[in-house]
Amino acid sequence: MAKTQRGWRVDDEIAELATARAKDRGMSVSDYIAALVREDVDGLRKRGLDAARRFLDEHQDVFDEAEEADRRSSGAHAA
Repeated sequence: MAKTQRGWRVDDEIAELATARAKDRGMSVSDYIAALVREDVDGLRKRGLDAARRFLDEHQDVFDEAEEADRRSSGAHAA
């Protein structure tokens, strides 16, 4: 995979914490930051799917009623 070099500015404290955590995990700081971004994105995806599931759980009856009405109206026109 191609890699792009970027320059980021963070407080000294954050840089020290990132360096220490990366070392604790046996990773480079770059790999550590990449892992944090992946974890964040995966978390967003999971939260989005969870929200969609909650929405469907709460409103499934509306969708069921619409499908049933569509079936009834489609059946009335069939020859």
